[in-house]
Formats: sequence, structure tokens, C-alpha cells
Amino acid sequence: MTTIDEQETTISGDDDHVSLVKAKRHELEQMKERFAKLILREDMSGGGKGVSSALALSNAITNLAASAFGEQHKLAPMPEDRKRRWRREVGWLLSVTNYIVEFVPSQQTSKDGSNMEVMMTKQRGDLRMNIPALKKLDAMLIGCLDNFKNQNQFWYVSKDADESEKGVQRSDKWWLPTVKVPPEGLSEESRKWMQYQKDCVNQVLKASMAINAEILAEMEIPDDYIDNLPKNGRESLGDQIYKSITVDSFDPGQFLSTMDLSNEINVLDLKNKMEASIVIWKRKMNQKDSKSSWSSSITVSMEKRELFEDRAETILLLLKQRFPGLPQSSLEISKIESNKDVGHAILESYSRVLESLASTVMNRIEDVLYADNVAQDPSLLAKKRTLSSRPTLNDSNRQTPGETPTGSPTATTLSDVMGWSVEQEASPQPEEKEPEKYHSKSAKILARTKNSYMEKLEAYKLRSPTTRH
Repeated sequence: MTTIDEQETTISGDDDHVSLVKAKRHELEQMKERFAKLILREDMSGGGKGVSSALALSNAITNLAASAFGEQHKLAPMPEDRKRRWRREVGWLLSVTNYIVEFVPSQQTSKDGSNMEVMMTKQRGDLRMNIPALKKLDAMLIGCLDNFKNQNQFWYVSKDADESEKGVQRSDKWWLPTVKVPPEGLSEESRKWMQYQKDCVNQVLKASMAINAEILAEMEIPDDYIDNLPKNGRESLGDQIYKSITVDSFDPGQFLSTMDLSNEINVLDLKNKMEASIVIWKRKMNQKDSKSSWSSSITVSMEKRELFEDRAETILLLLKQRFPGLPQSSLEISKIESNKDVGHAILESYSRVLESLASTVMNRIEDVLYADNVAQDPSLLAKKRTLSSRPTLNDSNRQTPGETPTGSPTATTLSDVMGWSVEQEASPQPEEKEPEKYHSKSAKILARTKNSYMEKLEAYKLRSPTTRH
């Protein structure tokens, strides 16, 4: 068996072969570097003071996604070299999961015909179900970007172009190129096609959010986080929020309308407070449950805490739906950094980067649809200038022409996407009858996601996650 060096010497007269061998050498060196960092756990001094193996893998997937996808300024296929790199290197990192196994009983027939039960190894259940699903979502997302190849219904103009040449900018991200559409807007066929692409990306976004939420819920809460918690829920939330969440008649939508969600810092602060209060209430209920004395006052107190906890979890779900690109909370960061389970680390980071990319692609699709709306109704641009004078994090509460109060015309619930509902929502949109490549077995694979997450999404009729600005 010849080495790469020997191959290069043997075929040195063939430039194409030499280039191929050099490319393979480069890939091999990349693989060595990646796994060296994992083995050293990011401590390049070799002193053994690195992070845990789980965190090293999580960081590797996060950094790879950042370098491969970037900010995705335009709706266009990924460059082939970056696409190949992503598939190759994420495959290396995911290969670790092939060796995370569990023992399962199996029947084995001996030579004399007798049956005996033996223990065999099999890939761990959560990885066996979620890794294929995430790979499918990954392929769907990249395939959606590939669909924008050679489209000619919209185009981008550099931010440095003259004002007369610039297109429409929906968000306040001045560094992004502006979108231009024909003066009369998109054609009806193109509009339907764009809406269908949005619906497909929305499926990826919802599914990756569901997996990520489940994995984070399974991670243990670190002691350091618990030690720094306030004494009770009132102290964590503050008097005003505590009074609002403990009233007899509680409406989560009305509650959020009273909160200042005008910027990312405020939203993240509310999320941190809610998560902290949930942990406090759960711990207090567990402490009460461990005691043998069950007076009526204790029972009532536990019921109230359970009710408050449920309300806080509902608010967290609403925040996640309205602001899908929100940075990680203190609890999430603490869990990821303290997590020692390599399988959980891979599932959490892989689902998180897919969620982030799907949210970005949704933003870019919304940019085009907004430019189309402005072309049909120029008065929207004047309204946008008026609204832009008011600080806001996103337009999740605004309604664009053609939208229903619960979302886009083709918006579907998480049940519909994942195949959890027997009754399918009737839709007049013909584009939803596309080939079933967008409705694969990943829906069935993901059906094990916790009912509590699903029930809340459906109970409050949460619309498709909207874009952030």
C-alpha cells in the first residue's frame, strides 16, 4: 500500500493527479489538526488543562458552522468548496457518535439450535434517532439554498451603491446588500415559489428548535448555577413581573405586551429571569416532596408553584418563537459548559447551528417578500420609516399584506410539520403539494419530542417563528 508521498512521486508527470493528491494531503492534514485539538481538548500546550471532551466537540461544530456559513448575506447556493468542506468536516465530528453505544439484549442461536439471550452493543438510542433527522434537516436547508441558483426575479445591490440604484432594506442591518425586484413586483408563480421555500425552511427551523430544546432540558443544571440563584421566585423576577405572573387570570400574550422587548438585552434578561424562577420553583417543590409532612397549606403552595412554573415555561416558548435568533441564556451557557455527555454536546451544537442558519435564511426570504410587498404598495415604505423611529427588536407582531393574524398564508403548526397530528390542515395553496422530499421520515424520527413542548405550542397557537431585525 503506497503512501500519498509515494503516489505523488509516481504520478508526478500528471498535473491533474498531482493536484488531486495534494488536495487529499491537505484534507488529511486538516483532519489531523481537528482531531488533535479534540484530543488535546483545546489546550495546545499539552498540559492537560483543556476543556471537557464534550465542550471541545461542541465548540468545534459551532466554529465550523461559523466559518462555513458566515452570515449568509444573500439567497444563493453555498460555494461548492465551502459546501464540500462543511459536509466533510461535520462528518468527521459526527463520526464520534458511531462509537457511543449502549448494551441491548439480543437473541442468539447456538450450534445445537438452542436460543440464548446475549448483550450486544448498539448506538445509543437518542443518537440513533436524532442524528439521521438532523442530517436530513441539514440536507433540506442546503438544498433550499441550492434552489435559488439562476433565479432572476430579484437581485441584490451593494450597500455602497448610489441611493437611486439601491433596493429595499427591511431591517436596520445597513451592512447587508439591499434587495431589488421588478417594478411590478414578483410574478405570481415566483411569489408562490418563494412562499413555498419559506415554508420548507420553517420546517427545518421548527424541528431543529424542538430537538435543541429537548437536549437542553435533558442536561443537568450545574451546581454553580444553582448556588448563584436568588432565594425565591419573587427576588428572581422582581416585584412587578412576579405580580403579573401570579395573578389569578393570566394571559401570556398580554403579559409580554406589557414588557419592554425593544432590544435584545431586555429580551435576554427576561429569559434569564424566567429560567431562574423555574429552577427555583422546581427545587422548592422537590424539597417539599421529599418531606413526609403533607399539610393542606403545603399542598396549596406546591400547586401554586407548579402553576407559576407552567406560566413561566409558556413565556419562554413564546420568546423563543418570537426571537429565534436570541443568544443563549445564562442557564443554557452554564449547561453547555458543564455538560460531560459527548452525545448531548453533539446533538445540542448541531441542532443549534442548523436553527441559527435556518433563522438567517428565513430573514433573507422575508427581505425578498418585503421588497415584493413594497413594489405592490409603496406606502409600506413610508410606514416602515414611521415605525423605525420606535425602537423594536423585530416585527413579529406586525402584519404584512396577505398575512393572517396567525402568520403567513402557508404557516403550519409544529404538529403538521413533524407528523404528530392525525388531522392535516387544509390549505388552498397549490405549492404545498410538492414532492414529498420535504416531508421525509425525519418527521417520524422526531415524534418522540416531549409532549409538553408540543402541547404548549399548539395550546397557544404559536405561529411560525418570525424573523428578527
